[in-house]
Amino acid sequence: MPQTPNLLPVELLEEAAECLRILGHPMRLRIVDILMQGEFPVGQIAEMCELPPHQTSEHLRLLKGHGLLSAQRRGRAVYYAVADPRLPRLLQCIRAACEGEK
Repeated sequence: MPQTPNLLPVELLEEAAECLRILGHPMRLRIVDILMQGEFPVGQIAEMCELPPHQTSEHLRLLKGHGLLSAQRRGRAVYYAVADPRLPRLLQCIRAACEGEK
C-alpha cells in the first residue's frame, strides 16, 4: 500500500506564495539582504542598491505593507529593519542555492 505524502496545508502554501510574490524582484531581495546587516535609512539603502530614492521608497513601502519590514522615524530619516522572522532563513536558502551553482 502506498504511503500518503506528508503535505503542507494549503493555507500555509498560500501564505508562502504571497511572501515569495512580494520578494520576487531582485532589488527587493537586495534590500532584504542589506537589512539583514542592520537598520538603514532610505538614502543609504538607495545608494547600496544603486537606485533613486523614490524607487527604493516604493520597494520599501511594499515590503513594509506586507509586514516583511518595520520602519522607525528618527528625526527626518526613516530607518528600516527586517520584521518577518522567516526572512533570514529564506535569504540563507537563496544564498546557499545561488552559491552552490558556481
